[in-house]
Amino acid sequence: MSSDTIVALSSGALPSAIAILRLSGPHAAAAVSRLTDLPEPRLAAFAILRDPDDGSTLDEAMVLRFVAPASATGEDVVELHVHGSRAVVDRLLTLLTRHDDVRLAEPGEFTRRALSNGKMDLIGAEALSDLLAAETEPQRRVALGQMRGGLSAALATFREDLANASAAAEAAIDYVGDDEETDRGEELRDDIARLRARIDELLELPDRRLLQDGIRTVLAGPVNAGKSSLFNNLVGFSRAITSEEEGTTRDTIEVPIRLRDTAFLLVDTAGQRSGAGAIEQEGIERSAKEVAQADLLLWLGDPEKKPAGENVILVDAKSDIGGHGQGISVSARTGDGIENLIDAMIAKASTMLPPPDGMVVNQRQRQLLNEISGVMVPVDDPVIAAESLRCALGLLDRLTGVSTLDDVLDRIFGRFCLGK
Repeated sequence: MSSDTIVALSSGALPSAIAILRLSGPHAAAAVSRLTDLPEPRLAAFAILRDPDDGSTLDEAMVLRFVAPASATGEDVVELHVHGSRAVVDRLLTLLTRHDDVRLAEPGEFTRRALSNGKMDLIGAEALSDLLAAETEPQRRVALGQMRGGLSAALATFREDLANASAAAEAAIDYVGDDEETDRGEELRDDIARLRARIDELLELPDRRLLQDGIRTVLAGPVNAGKSSLFNNLVGFSRAITSEEEGTTRDTIEVPIRLRDTAFLLVDTAGQRSGAGAIEQEGIERSAKEVAQADLLLWLGDPEKKPAGENVILVDAKSDIGGHGQGISVSARTGDGIENLIDAMIAKASTMLPPPDGMVVNQRQRQLLNEISGVMVPVDDPVIAAESLRCALGLLDRLTGVSTLDDVLDRIFGRFCLGK
């Protein structure tokens, strides 16, 4: 538990109807008691906040108090619900922090203290970050489910089974050379294989990036195929320059969009052709990289040259002026047929995204799950098995935040706002 006390504005931007100041730490109650009387723990009470210098009224407030460990951070917590005036908030922060026992919080510090005090694990903290950033209903539901223990619960059960297998392997070392060694070795090998299979199942979960950042959807094809016009139509405003002149688009353009509450990251690319100049050729090479990295590809070129893959949609973007007539017919110029294209994009997206109450894994989690799977090699030698399982336990603790490097925590909590 921390020895210092922190304070921050935990509500939205000022001015506002209500502002919430949150304090957490051993001196939270003492700091607020300089301004008003404190209510009983876990009760909200009306209070007059007074300036300790002259006794003048600062504001009327609702005060809530939580005593450790029964609080969001696991520490003593006091909240002041005041009028959302910049002057009120600034004066209160000045008074609360002018003593050495209270300081302004850093971004994400309240949540980091909750992690340190066992109020949540690192996966829950990452999910909270995703929930705060959620803009679509699927993002909200998945982040909330993750924050409330979806993936954490699965890993907690797995850790218990992993610890039991590790203990069995350690015990089996004492019996090396006896008549039961073969049977024990086979049991260990089977246990490790089953545990590894469970990790491999988690590795099959959808990528958090697709849900939170959007499905990377690349428009590709030859020059003057209507890519930029279609791009602008999907975006809803003129973001890419369009022209009858070939090679107008010379670089990739990215715009995040939402279609029917599904997030996409739309990418316009330079058209493919031979004989391009040096600058345009650089754009074409970048386009090739984008095509290779795309989660979903909208191909506006020759149907015979359509790249292979399940997540490729063939689009005739010039159906109004005599296009190739295959795939989904759209007028990139007028927008006719755009709803049919969106239908197809949503259908493809549904195969990549989790169900409403499903789980996802982020890049950090996937890397550690891969490392856990990699060290869990099914063997019947108890010495090797014991070491393998010890390594897996250490990696699992890094995954859930039991033992995680400070720089990793700094990156994660640095994305939070001050009041979280």
